[in-house]
Parts: sequence; C-alpha cells; structure tokens
Amino acid sequence: MQFNTNLLWLIPTLPFAGFLLNGTLGRKLPRAAVTAIALLFTLAPAVIVAQLWLFMKSAGAPLSLSVASRPWIAVTGFQVNFAFAVDHLTLIMLGVVTGVGFLIHIYSAGYMAHEEGYWRFFAYLNLFMFFMLVLVLSSSFLLLFVGWEGVGLASYLLIGFYFTKDSAANAGKKAFIVNRIGDFGFLLAMFLIIAHFGSLNFADVFTKVSATPMTGGFLTAICLLLVLGATGKSAQIPLYIWLPDAMEGPTPVSALIHAATMVTAGIYMVARCHTLFDRSPYALGVIAIIGAATALMAATIGMVQHDIKRVLAYSTVSQLGYMFMACGVGAYSAGIFHLMTHAFFKALLFLAAGSVIHALSGEQDMRVMGGLRKRIPVTFWTMTMGVFAIAGLPPLAAFFSKDEILYQTFLWDNPLAKLLWAVGMFTAFLTSFYMFRLWFKTFFGAPRFDEHEVHVHESPAVMTIPLILLAILSIVGGWVGVPLAFGGHNEFEHFLDPVFNPTTHIVEHVATRNAEPILAAASVLTALLGLYFAWLFYYKKPGTAATLAERIKPVYNLLDHKYWVDEIYGRFIVAPLFIVSRYVLGGLIDTGIVQGSAAVATGTTRGAGSIVRRMQSGNIRSYAGWLAFGAAAVIAIVLFTH
Repeated sequence: MQFNTNLLWLIPTLPFAGFLLNGTLGRKLPRAAVTAIALLFTLAPAVIVAQLWLFMKSAGAPLSLSVASRPWIAVTGFQVNFAFAVDHLTLIMLGVVTGVGFLIHIYSAGYMAHEEGYWRFFAYLNLFMFFMLVLVLSSSFLLLFVGWEGVGLASYLLIGFYFTKDSAANAGKKAFIVNRIGDFGFLLAMFLIIAHFGSLNFADVFTKVSATPMTGGFLTAICLLLVLGATGKSAQIPLYIWLPDAMEGPTPVSALIHAATMVTAGIYMVARCHTLFDRSPYALGVIAIIGAATALMAATIGMVQHDIKRVLAYSTVSQLGYMFMACGVGAYSAGIFHLMTHAFFKALLFLAAGSVIHALSGEQDMRVMGGLRKRIPVTFWTMTMGVFAIAGLPPLAAFFSKDEILYQTFLWDNPLAKLLWAVGMFTAFLTSFYMFRLWFKTFFGAPRFDEHEVHVHESPAVMTIPLILLAILSIVGGWVGVPLAFGGHNEFEHFLDPVFNPTTHIVEHVATRNAEPILAAASVLTALLGLYFAWLFYYKKPGTAATLAERIKPVYNLLDHKYWVDEIYGRFIVAPLFIVSRYVLGGLIDTGIVQGSAAVATGTTRGAGSIVRRMQSGNIRSYAGWLAFGAAAVIAIVLFTH
C-alpha cells in the first residue's frame, strides 16, 4: 500500500479553507451551506488520516513520514524548516483530533441550530482544528509553538462566543491571559534550546541529546520551562484556573477544546520531548507531583459543584492530572493511552450534558434536575456509559488506561512512588463519587423542575448519533491496551515502542507483574465504594449529604469556594500588578515618555513646518527657480556618481 506524503499538507489546510469560506462568506450563506462546508472540510482530513493509519499499519511501512518546504527561517547557520512529520504518536493524536472533532462538528449542527452567529461558530471551530492539527504534525519546536498559540487564540474566540455576556467575555480573557504565562515559559525554553543546540528541529535536538551523556543542568532548566507551558495549556497547578471558567462557551466547545484536544496539548508536548525529560529526573519528579496534586485538588472541588458542566470541567482537570503524573513517572505510553480514552468518554460526557441542558431549555443546575432517566433515554444510557467509564469500572475504556497509570506509578523507582499511587487511588474514589453524584442527581428521583414550564424532550438524531458512537468508543476504546495480566498483549504500548523505546524509569519484576490483578482489584473496589456512597447520599437517603455538609461546614466552604485560589490570585497577584501598571508604570510611561515624546515630536514638526512654510511664497517665479535648482541638483548627483 502506498501513501502520498504531500497529502499531509491537506490535513490542516482543509479545515483552514473551511474557516476562510465560512469566515468570509458565511454571513450571506444559508445555514445548510455553512454546515456542509464545516463538516466537509473536517471529514476530508479524517479520511486522509484513516488512509494514513492503514498505510502505517501495513507490512513494511516506515516508522515515520515527513514532508518539508523550503527553509522557513535561515539565519547564519540557524535553520528551521516548515515541515510536518508523522510517527505513531502523531497518528494517535491525529485520530483523536480528526475523529472526535468530526463527531463534535456533527453534534454542533444540532446544538447550535438556533443560535445567532452560526456561521461564526463553525468558522472558529474549523480554525481551531487547523491550529491543533498544525501543532500535532509539527516537526519543530517553532512550528509546534505556532499551533500552540493558534489553539489559544481559537479557544479565546470560542469561549467568548457569547460576547454580549460579561461572564463569557471575561472567561475568554482569563483563558487567554493565563495561557500567556505558560507560553512565556515555552518561549524561554526555545531560546535555551537554540543557545545550546543551535536548532529547533525535533530531530536535530533529540539526536544531539541522545548522542551525549548530559543530564540535569541546563536540560532541567529547559524541561521546567516546558513544564510551565504545559501547566498552562493542560490546566495544571498553578495555571488550571482558566479551564472551569471556560465552561461559559457553548457545550460543543467544552467537548472539543477542553476535553478532547486543546487541553491535551501539554501532555502531548511532554511526551514528544521525552528525550529531554528522560535526562532530568528532577523535572520528571516535578511533573509527577504537580499531576498528583492537581488530580486530587480538582477532584475534591468537583464533589461540591452544582453546575453540571463545572463538575465535568473539574473532572477534566483531575484526569489531566493523571496523565501528567504518568509522564512524570516515565510511563509516557500510559499517559497517551489515557489521553485517548479520556477523549472518548469526556467528549461523550460533555455532549450528553449538553443534551440534558437542551432537554431542560438551558438549565445547568443539577439541583433542579432529576427524574430524566425515562424522558431522555438515549441521553441517559449514553451518559451512563461515560460515567461508568470515567469511574474506572471494567471492562470500559478508562479501567484499562487508568489502571495502567496507577500500576506504573506503583512501580516507579522513586521514594515518592507509593505515596503518589495512594493519592491516585484516593482520587479514583473521589472521581467515582462525584460522577455518580452527577448521575443520580440528574437522572433519578423525582423531577425538581417545574414540569408545566419545562417540556423535556430528547435531542434530535444529529445530536444523539454522535453520543451513541462516543458511547461505543467509551466501552471498547480501552481494549487495545489490555495488559498481559488480563490475557491481553497491551498492543497500545507496543504500538508506541518505536517512539518512546521501553522506558528506563519503570522497574518491573515478575512479582510485581503478578501483583497487577491485585492492584486492579483495589482500583475497582475504590470505584465501587464511590458508587456506594453516591447512591447512599443522593438516592437512598437524599438528605444525608446536606446534613454532612453542615457538620463539616468549614471543609465544605473550603471546597465550595475552590480553596479561594481565585481570590488569592486576585489579591496578591492581579491587584498589585494592576496598581503598578496603572499608577507607577502608567505615570512614568504616559507622563514621562509618551507625553515627552509627543512634545518633542510636536516641536520638531512645528519647526520644520515654519521652515518649509517660507518656501511656499505663492510666487510662480519662485517655484520655477526652486524647480530649476532641484533639477540641477539631481543632474549633478547623477553625473558625479557615475
């Protein structure tokens, strides 16, 4: 089987063409045409990616492909090519972005059908797809950074889609600004890479690192700066605060950007740069600790949220923490495995939540839901698959991917290994609890909404079909990574072996491999325990949770106020910066530099004007004289310069 590598250019270019068409002509086109353009220019890349998958899986296929243009930047020996490259890691990311992205585009056609700015929404959605695909396909840090910044821009536009709402506009600005902090770290990392390696091309940098015995030192500095970038894009401590507020955007945006693709960019970047991180045990330890802390913190906050989308937002932050922790312990394949399964079940959960909101005419508060199980059965059963999957119950997708992360963390050759494993297990219990809390409060019990005002209705087929397909993926998506202990061959890990090579950070013995079923059983037990307490508090004895909250009111308030992190940032970071910028720098720059420069410019202009004014006498003979003088001067210059 053959594959034309020039088709790689079409994968990101087609969504960009969709953006241009809908962005320029969409206002005048009928909605059917806007939809057709958006879907066609998203489906075509998915078809090319499917063809690429078949080629890369065929016998004798190369382990990587690349296509390049002329040098993009070439300055005194420093050169960066505008080039795309595909290996097995890229294939997985391309499949997630184009496959899940296309399903979300289909769903959006129904969910956004009656919204103003329909053409603008799909233009932004296609623009996001373009930048995300550039990020994934890039063969250099610089091109990856272009995609990195682009998805930040598209995210800002989509989060603030309802720009007439102050909350949406503020959420978009918050996401943009917080991500700029991480991006500054990424930029500094690139400067250090140029200084030490003289290149930004992945192949050049990674080859030079592999060819030398260097560890730590400036490599740690580079890795920590890259980690700062990843904490912004993948919503980890301390830069996670933008993602929960990003739920102000339309629900399909939450599913695409903040569940399936954009927030995984940081995880992808760390995995892509594993050659650097493998040489810095300190940086890996920082990643593992940040991931575990983020997973636990976000899960505790998610337990007390009432907005159905915010529960899922904090769940996303927590699950990203698992992926971060996996990369920190050197289990890159396990982290990418969970990235893939998470894309399936979290996109499903967000879209199902959107279907619930659609059924209740825009209501998002779970306290006024209930009793929806029989009224919207397709939404109920598909969301049930997502809830059971994220809880880690077998044989659904997240059971295998989350279990692999916990198992590899348990085996990590580090004194912190068992502590991080315990944190991961406790977080798994909390995850099961708050997700089944959402399930019981939304679908069970008596309706808590006014049935005379709210006419509950199932979503149309254009919305439910993507739900069904994602539910199937949430069930079977993890079967490609069944470990040896459960009779599988862990095909997913072996698929990524050419990218990562068997990691040296995991010390595995026969005894510990035999213990994997025991660790998995403990993981399932924690999930069942979370299900039991959610059933007890929100179904069997509905008043129990409120009573417990009163008894531990200080703890409940701490979680309800999200540890006051936003308030702390506002008082100790935002307010001082505002004072300095407004009154100190503003006074110095505006009064001193800007106004002083304006005065100098004004004086200079007036002086020049007074001189030139004397030449404008209104006398025709004077003008003729000046013309003759100018002509003579030009002739003299020409004669003397030749």
